[in-house]
Amino acid sequence: MTNRREFIVQFGLATGALAASQAWAADLPMLTEADAQAAALGYKVDATKADVKKYPKYAAGQNCANCALFQGKAGDAAGGCPLFAGKQVSAKGWCSAWAKKG
Repeated sequence: MTNRREFIVQFGLATGALAASQAWAADLPMLTEADAQAAALGYKVDATKADVKKYPKYAAGQNCANCALFQGKAGDAAGGCPLFAGKQVSAKGWCSAWAKKG
């Protein structure tokens, strides 16, 4: 049985394969913590501000830039994420769907 996190990661990776080019993603607005989907996943623009009591699997050093779902290039300040369609996430951000890259 696949748990919810695995489903989100698998869905995100499949969706990511269909994502538009990096140039298109750069034109997207930034995701805010007030966004309903962001709030539901505990997204924080600054990973160090993640609610460790609510999300105990958070570990120091995790951020969007080193997440398997992040669609930005190394060194980008922001990039697309299939979980937040139409918006960019901060490379320094974090959410509960974080999954280790490769």
